[in-house]
Amino acid sequence: MAASFCILARSVTHHYIDPLAQVWLAAARRIGLRVERTPDAYAATDGRGTLAIGTDATLDADDSLAQMIFHELCHSLVEGEDSFREADWGMEATERGGPDHDWREHACLRAQWVLAGLYGLRGVFAPTTDFRTSFWATLAGDVLADRADRSTRAAIVAIRRADQPPWAPALHEALAATARIAAAVAPTAHAPSLWALVAPVPALHPTRLPAGDADGTCGSCAWRASMRGAERCRQAANKRVDPAWPACARYEAAAAVDCQTCGACCREAYHSVEVARRDPAVRARPDFIVDRGTYLEVRRCGDRCSALAGGPPDAADPERATRYHCTIYDDRPRTCRDFTLGSDHCLTARRRVGLSL
Repeated sequence: MAASFCILARSVTHHYIDPLAQVWLAAARRIGLRVERTPDAYAATDGRGTLAIGTDATLDADDSLAQMIFHELCHSLVEGEDSFREADWGMEATERGGPDHDWREHACLRAQWVLAGLYGLRGVFAPTTDFRTSFWATLAGDVLADRADRSTRAAIVAIRRADQPPWAPALHEALAATARIAAAVAPTAHAPSLWALVAPVPALHPTRLPAGDADGTCGSCAWRASMRGAERCRQAANKRVDPAWPACARYEAAAAVDCQTCGACCREAYHSVEVARRDPAVRARPDFIVDRGTYLEVRRCGDRCSALAGGPPDAADPERATRYHCTIYDDRPRTCRDFTLGSDHCLTARRRVGLSL
């Protein structure tokens, strides 16, 4: 007797979502973005909270939704919180391949390199497009070393923003979750799987700051200071350090902190330099002093002190670089004279203009 089978209709109540996609869709939502998949876009934002990313069929084989979201979030880190209200992070009007577009893309990739590296994910989260071969593949070691490069300074600001809302804590939590998934999958992976490119999560520096790629030591770092008879790190809540320890991720060579190539304290780092009425500068250089009624201050010219000349090259004209210098240095106000090279105020100013993490 033939067996009879009863076919029952099955109701599907749940859908499978790739774990990495789940992590990064949730991260984007927490940061303030709705992610939509569409075959009509590769990656684009509308300035109203929607991030459109191509479907799997439109992406390359070494792309993933998670990597695409992470890359776009790195763009938002470079452009700042206001960019959430602009199409394509405010880059829509820049000409692809033009200098104003490229330095922004390079800044994004430097930030992406550093942030992914903290979790051993540079192989898994390498970027797509031709920038992967033309720029990403050239990165190695301390990608933030050249502080004269505009893209480096923008990347430094971007990396610092990752610790601030709306990106924090969602961005780092998503990276940490990705690292946990990667650690579980990597032992079973082999080429050509991207999971074969997973690297171990770097051990923390002895100060408990992230490990770094710079070729330096605590002893040669600008953030080291002698306090209470001991060498301490101002980046690590003044913890004691051994000068022989290798550089951490916040490393900045003390030898590179130079007034004549920096000018941070005279630029947008500070918007007002008050001057005492009896300061000799008031009589010596009255053309640089402004009386505000209740106080005097040094005259500004845009976002910089009117006495500051020089600066780094412009991205559109890299041959125009001149050294920063104060045109009234011998007659500078007492406020400026008391501003010590390498002091907390000096390093804070450098941090504000993207010269220091």
